[in-house]
Amino acid sequence: MTASPRILSAQPAARPSLPPVRLDFTPLPESGRSDWVRQAIGLLETEAVRSPDTPLLKLDVPALAGLDIYLKDESTHPTGSLKHRVARSLLLFAICNGRIGNGTPVIEASSGSTAVSEAYFARLLGLPFYAVMPRGTSAEKIAAIELYGGHCRFVESSQAIYAEAAALATRLGGVYLDQFTYAERATDWRANNIAQSIFDQMRNEHHPVPDWIVMSAGTGGTAATIGRYIRYRHLATRLCVPDAEHSVFYDSFTSRSSTMTCERGSRIEGIGRPRVEPSFIPEVIDQMIKVPDTASLAAMRVLSRRLGRKVGGSTGTNFFALCWIAGRMRDAGRSGSLVTLICDSGERYRNTYHDESWMRQAGFDTAAVEERIEQFLQGGAPL
Repeated sequence: MTASPRILSAQPAARPSLPPVRLDFTPLPESGRSDWVRQAIGLLETEAVRSPDTPLLKLDVPALAGLDIYLKDESTHPTGSLKHRVARSLLLFAICNGRIGNGTPVIEASSGSTAVSEAYFARLLGLPFYAVMPRGTSAEKIAAIELYGGHCRFVESSQAIYAEAAALATRLGGVYLDQFTYAERATDWRANNIAQSIFDQMRNEHHPVPDWIVMSAGTGGTAATIGRYIRYRHLATRLCVPDAEHSVFYDSFTSRSSTMTCERGSRIEGIGRPRVEPSFIPEVIDQMIKVPDTASLAAMRVLSRRLGRKVGGSTGTNFFALCWIAGRMRDAGRSGSLVTLICDSGERYRNTYHDESWMRQAGFDTAAVEERIEQFLQGGAPL
């Protein structure tokens, strides 16, 4: 007969008491995020859904048989330029980083278009907005900023906008958005950006993967987004960044120097800078072209006539560089597609670039270059 197992029990030994862990800590918040932050992000996301994507136009150029030219028309955004995208991203970036709250004054250094878009979004969020810009900024851009409730502060030199914007933010207790530093990092370059939009819209075209995308640099943020996306998706597309005449980006790219500066500011509003901006990422660029201002404005006028509506000077810079590349592809017997951007509407420059009197006073005579571009588009020699 098997004996019943013995059940043993014992009381655990008493544990010595330990001193409490001493911590320094801030007061626990009542909720994870403020109601204003949640509402602000919701408003920006709703606006993004409400705003349709911009169209991709195909330009009819029979003389360039085998080469398909496309224009991503960013002028159709609610605020009229490609800066609509980056302005939304900059506001989201600052809010999600805890820099902007309810009533925070928002300040930007801008040559105009970014400030127009940021004023629009600041009004949407109920935030006061201030733009620091060169005194020569077009009257149409200034009027648009003020239409959205923004305030303009003027400086004499484009070099002075950075320090004045930072100083104004300090005086007002606000936030300097600093597009020149944060444009390239505020945008998600992997998805939901202008590059993805271009490639999605090209999907059913005869040459769905462009040989080249041409995009000039102001902050450099849009070019950085496109270049990064191309590499991320393992695409054969190359990125060309044309630069304005009085700008340091081209010289920085060729010398690989990030400390270059120049005294004169660019005469093509929206692009070209007197210093190398932090958002300019040369490593994602395949080709740069230095475009004379006269050539930019001549190309602007030629493209405006072909579209039947006015485009701006930076679009002219893009279009001239695209034609330059197309000429070399044609002469090499290559076929393919090229894409560039309509950055904004020429209506913002009707009293400057599109005004004959202003052009003469500024010393621009574009007739000869316009004729050469027209001849090229009709099958003539490359630019």
